[in-house]
Amino acid sequence: MDRLIYVGMTAAKHTMAQLNSTSQNLSNLKTTGFKADIHMFSAIPAYGPGNPTREYVVNSTVGSDFSPGMITQTGNPLDLAISGPGWFTVKLPDGNEAYTRAGGFKLDSNGVLRTSSGLPVVGASGAPITIPPNTEVTVGRDGTITTVPSQMTLPYAVSIIGQLKLVNPPESNLVKGADNLFRTKNGVPADPAANVNVLSGSLESSNADMINCMLNMIDLGRDFDMQMKLLQTADSDASHASVLLNINA
Repeated sequence: MDRLIYVGMTAAKHTMAQLNSTSQNLSNLKTTGFKADIHMFSAIPAYGPGNPTREYVVNSTVGSDFSPGMITQTGNPLDLAISGPGWFTVKLPDGNEAYTRAGGFKLDSNGVLRTSSGLPVVGASGAPITIPPNTEVTVGRDGTITTVPSQMTLPYAVSIIGQLKLVNPPESNLVKGADNLFRTKNGVPADPAANVNVLSGSLESSNADMINCMLNMIDLGRDFDMQMKLLQTADSDASHASVLLNINA
């Protein structure tokens, strides 16, 4: 009886957590560079005195779906996408680094290149990228940023102002935060990678799939109903057992 109650109770609890995660995937269908969460159930025994008959179900976060989203051309030179594996580097308010595939960048009033949420984009030198005023920007496949004056005169004054810090740490060493940015598990900044290719004037779409999200929500809803019935069955069995024991007594 213990096992039935604890399996049903914990399964219902974690089914709700999976429903929340699936809802988040669904709400980020149009978020640039979003990577969907992947979850699964696993059963674990409860250790300790008095728990030999109990077994729990837990929601195990397998990780994130790192498959690439579709690349859409925008023509905006500050819209960047990564072709193949790799990540852009941004600086968090606490000074640490985080990594993203969302390359919809913009310039602030001081010319600092920032994400759509306002975080500065980090260059290969470790400092934020700053674009001079009155210039046109070009980003090469290796992340090199060059500029020319908006009012071009001969000879052309082409300037290399820096290079994006592009990284490609092992996916197993990355963990996603609540802000949809990735960090290394050990907190150590990832080293720059030379094999990351940047596409200028393009954006990567979310890799969350609407149909799969909807089907998962239906399945999880049915699972939750089944787990509630398990608890009702356990309660009913306990009531009948109590009556039988009283009769026999």
